Amino acid sequence: MTQPAPARAPLPTRDDLRAQFPPLARGRAYLDNAAGGLLPLRAIEAVTGHLMTYGATNAMPGHQPGREILALKHRAREGTALFLNAAPEDVALAQSATALTFRLAGAFARLWGPGDEVILSGLEHESNASPWRELERVGVTVKVWHARQPDMTLHPDDLAALLKPRTRLVAVTAASNALGVTPDIPAITAQVRAAGAWTIVDAVHAAPHTFPDVQTWGADFLTFSPYKVWAPHLGALWIRPDLRATLPWPRLEFIPVGDITGIEHGTPQFELLAGWLGTLDYLRDLAGHADLTRAALEAASARIHELEQPVMDRLVTGLLDHDLVTVYGPQGTQGRVGTVAFRVSGEAPEQTADRLSRAGVDVAAGHFYAVQPLRDLGLYPQGVVRASIAHYTTTEDIDRMLTELG
Repeated sequence: MTQPAPARAPLPTRDDLRAQFPPLARGRAYLDNAAGGLLPLRAIEAVTGHLMTYGATNAMPGHQPGREILALKHRAREGTALFLNAAPEDVALAQSATALTFRLAGAFARLWGPGDEVILSGLEHESNASPWRELERVGVTVKVWHARQPDMTLHPDDLAALLKPRTRLVAVTAASNALGVTPDIPAITAQVRAAGAWTIVDAVHAAPHTFPDVQTWGADFLTFSPYKVWAPHLGALWIRPDLRATLPWPRLEFIPVGDITGIEHGTPQFELLAGWLGTLDYLRDLAGHADLTRAALEAASARIHELEQPVMDRLVTGLLDHDLVTVYGPQGTQGRVGTVAFRVSGEAPEQTADRLSRAGVDVAAGHFYAVQPLRDLGLYPQGVVRASIAHYTTTEDIDRMLTELG
């Protein structure tokens, strides 16, 4: 006899979920989510609760508090693996995605040398570009796969022209942190694999909008930052399981070759791991699920898309329709997430951002470490104004920004 599906809790409304983010109570329109998300109460309470209970106690199997912290570390790795649709033993957590990427580059520097090549997409944040340029020190050639203007999309023919027999790695973002452009990751990884190379995907900016799935995206390496997904400041790296034991990253001598903990380098920030678990609990609840499972997180991702879509529509169309505004990147809502780069005629980006902030609307100004795309657009180093949404952003927030733009 077929068992009935478990009852689901009612989905929280946008007002309900906004109440879980204390900074929103300040009455400001927060439109800098690309730089870092706000934290729900459960994450904040988890960080505080950990420090109140354990202080800076380390993970030690010889006493009870240490064993509890060791169990916390395992739960955080398991939760991160669920978020990526991966296995826990293939996931590393450390202080930032940038730090983990540099450590991975240290492994590649021991594998590659003169004649080997790396390709960087022209949309990259420097965390997925500078580490690979470091390989030039050991003789690796670094090439750039430039995005096509004016919409700044990556074209497969341009990549095909760059791929060579000794191409070892292609670095590509799943969403541009400056322009919001979303490349076709499964198509790119398939093209790269057919050429015999590896792909590293920077999912830092994509992850808050579409939770990554390493089983379908086809990457060999993937990074994201929990702090962009409403958690404390952490970075994460996934490595394809059959590659782990082949990568000679610098590690403590006693850690076995291929053990993912070897790339984490040092003592974890346990209180931040606790906060990340609090965020995952929030996401489970956002989807109306009682248990933290991959299905619950997929439902949360779908719910986030549903909440963001009308807000993104208003953001993009409102800026495109503004007589004094120039929008860079896609000229519509297709092929992007809810992040828009723009300039106001006759005003420097910093002036626009400062004027809006004084009116209670917080956007960003600058290059956001997205050096290559803004250089290609002729906008570096001054950069652009960037407005970026999350699932708690409202159309009222967007209207407030559009009104203040004048």
